[in-house]
Amino acid sequence: MTATGSQEPRNPARPAPAASAGAGQGSNRAGQGSNRAGQGSNRAGQGSDRAGQGSGLAAQIGLVARGDPAAFDAVFEQIGPSVFGVVKRVIRDSAQSEEVTQEVLLEVWRNAAKFDAGRGSATAWVMTLAHRRAVDRVRSVQKESERERRIAAADIPYDEVVEAVESSLERERVRRCLNSLTEVQRESVTLAYYRGYTYGQVASLLGVPTGTVKTRMRDALIRLRDCLGVAE
Repeated sequence: MTATGSQEPRNPARPAPAASAGAGQGSNRAGQGSNRAGQGSNRAGQGSDRAGQGSGLAAQIGLVARGDPAAFDAVFEQIGPSVFGVVKRVIRDSAQSEEVTQEVLLEVWRNAAKFDAGRGSATAWVMTLAHRRAVDRVRSVQKESERERRIAAADIPYDEVVEAVESSLERERVRRCLNSLTEVQRESVTLAYYRGYTYGQVASLLGVPTGTVKTRMRDALIRLRDCLGVAE
């Protein structure tokens, strides 16, 4: 009370406690909304990155179809390890998975012109090739075991003999072409395709610059293409 008996006015600079708490809660809710908006933006950015990677792979496969070894380098770096992973999940055996991975990537090199972006993504196309090759290998192994049992019973259908011979000849042809490479080329190809290393990792293992590894791989791919009779 003042000397005149009237009440003292409330300090206008100090808000009422209830109002201050309400303002703090509103600020917290605004901060949470901002965080959710940021998370949504991050998810949208990640989706955009994935879409960009798929688009880039399709463009590189288009260049591979024109016989561009450098584009194949880029395809291998982006999709090679994933191909090996898909194949190994089907086949289980590491050695056979490495062989099939080599066959899949050679198939991409030889048949890149068959990729049709209108029917699906580049990644889906390559993974379909990988899964198909892996399943074919499993079936081939199973059929080979069945044939061995039939041989023991002297019951060998002609069609199965032809299929076995063709499959064996194809694998032998790939091995023969690999053996036609120089030692350093074959070493780089083996580490990259069969062991699943990136070009940078191969360079570290061999103690040479990454550019040297890429040159060896490019020259090796050209020789393999010529040996396998792939048209330009």
